[in-house]
Order: sequence, then C-alpha cells, then structure tokens
Amino acid sequence: MKSHEELAAPTDDQVVVAVDTFRLLADQTRLRLLWALAEGAEVDVSTLADRVGMSQPATSQHLARLRLSGAVDVRRDGRRSLYSIRGVHLRRVIAEALFHADHTVTGEPPHN
Repeated sequence: MKSHEELAAPTDDQVVVAVDTFRLLADQTRLRLLWALAEGAEVDVSTLADRVGMSQPATSQHLARLRLSGAVDVRRDGRRSLYSIRGVHLRRVIAEALFHADHTVTGEPPHN
C-alpha cells in the first residue's frame, strides 16, 4: 500500500466518491451488514438479517442501497440472492474504521 506521501492529491471526482462512501458507511445497519460480508463469503438475506438482528425486509432495503451504490454484488442461486462485498478496499476501510473505534472505546493509544 502506498504511503500518504506517495499518493497524488485526490481529484474532485475521487473526493466525491470517498465522501459518498463515508456517507454510505455512516449507517449502523449498513456498516454491520458490510462487516458480516467482509470475510468474503456469499451470504443470503436471511442469514444477514439474523447476524445484524433485523427483519428480512429492513435488511433487504439496506442491501438494495448497498447494491445500488456498488458496495455489494448479488448473485442469484435458484430462488436465493447471495450477497458479497465488492473489493478489498472497502473491506480495509471498514476494518480500519472499526480498529479506530476499538482504540477509542478501549482507550488504547494511537499508533503509526
């Protein structure tokens, strides 16, 4: 991974996409759904609803928003829809955000 110094200044389009991504992640349910998908396995709506403690219709609504934003992929398997997170970068953003939260909650000092 490139260091901050090695990266070129972001373009306006890149900043817009980054802000939209953070806006998408700013919802507890969507963050939990993406965390549940971060292992890389395809998961159906029922399993995801159980994991995040929500009804299937509410889970489906959030998954639709994640799909439309390009954060998740969906594949049909017979009558089931299987969801997966799209790409390693989004997995890393989620993991880093939750590592940061863990440090904040536990009081562990920041590190570089």
